[in-house]
Amino acid sequence: MLKRCYLSALVIGATLSGCAGQATTAQPATPRPSQSNATQTTPVAPADFAAWRTGFRARALAEGIKPAVFDGAFKGVTLNQQVMELDGRQAEFSRQIWDYLDTATSATRVSTGRQKWEQLKPALRAIEQRYGVDARVVLAIWGMETNYGSYRGNTSTIEGLATLAFEGRRRTFAEAQLMAALQILQAGDVSPEKMRGSWAGAMGHTQFMPTSYLEYAQDFTGDGKRDIWAEDPTDALASTAYYLSRFGWDHNAPWGVEVRLPAGFDYRLADQNQLQPVAYWRNQGITTIDGQSLPDHGEAAILVPAGARGPAFAIFNNFKVIRRYNNATSYAMAVGHLGDKLAGGGEFVAPWPRDEQALSRTEKEELQRRLTARGFDTKGADGVIGPNTINAIRAYQQSVGQIADGYASASLLKQLR
Repeated sequence: MLKRCYLSALVIGATLSGCAGQATTAQPATPRPSQSNATQTTPVAPADFAAWRTGFRARALAEGIKPAVFDGAFKGVTLNQQVMELDGRQAEFSRQIWDYLDTATSATRVSTGRQKWEQLKPALRAIEQRYGVDARVVLAIWGMETNYGSYRGNTSTIEGLATLAFEGRRRTFAEAQLMAALQILQAGDVSPEKMRGSWAGAMGHTQFMPTSYLEYAQDFTGDGKRDIWAEDPTDALASTAYYLSRFGWDHNAPWGVEVRLPAGFDYRLADQNQLQPVAYWRNQGITTIDGQSLPDHGEAAILVPAGARGPAFAIFNNFKVIRRYNNATSYAMAVGHLGDKLAGGGEFVAPWPRDEQALSRTEKEELQRRLTARGFDTKGADGVIGPNTINAIRAYQQSVGQIADGYASASLLKQLR
């Protein structure tokens, strides 16, 4: 199963530091799946690309792709320089999670989503009934991925993936996706001309990668095609619902709830991997934000995405399920929050520390180097605030008598300087 950690830049244009498998505050939001940042691309000759294509054609035919399908798919395909540039671009600047959420769950996006709900209510209710996944969460993913279908990407999937496969930095991944794309074409679900999407191969209204399409795409309309590219988004929305259901969506539970932490709370317990029964958190003195007893929806973890100065949340299994769609804490929060707003919910109660400036990638690397130099080893200085860095920050904060929330902030860097 591919964990995808980089799409929503199609719509939001945000770059938030971190990536797959790391319980970070804010993570990349550019087309998926999870990948590290690239180095500068090297100029290549068209003859080299032609040689690679010849070799890949032989492998595709050996895998059962018909010659006519391959040749039709690759007709007019050349190296896409824009794809190579995007794949080789390192993100230097990042946004704070509250800025990301402001855009992701804006009044305009909520208003548009409610309009889409009214337009598609019969189909959305039928999808919810069949797959047991909240329709407004599916709607929120659609809003996050392509702004409800208004921008699905216009890069040829074959050309984009062929470019990535030839480039070689992630050849194994790209060739697997390209082979899957050819299988989709051979099945007749879409033509090469209509198979378009993000520069990294994500397709359709809800941006499925080809391998995920093969496993999870649905023909909900019953026309014999799993058409996630059509103007009618029904198949795409059903495919997203099915995907979430396969990873354990609980229709009777929320993604999370905003909570109030007691005075003296041990912030070392605020970790997405620190799952505990709700009774445990109740015994810690944690309540809902309005002081009510914490609801029991199975095991929960405590999330403080902006450290001790920002809102706190109890997150349940559905939060983890959303992260299977895009493995970013910020993305899962945005989907959950947007879904709640579409259902009539409001803003979070506790304020964000909006005076806190975002750290650039270079500043994060400096933060890691300074922590390590003081004896709090971050296991490298890559500008990614993952578990090792969070643990190092907590150890440092504890050593100087501060709240050990593990939050990588500009004020912390200033203090280390």
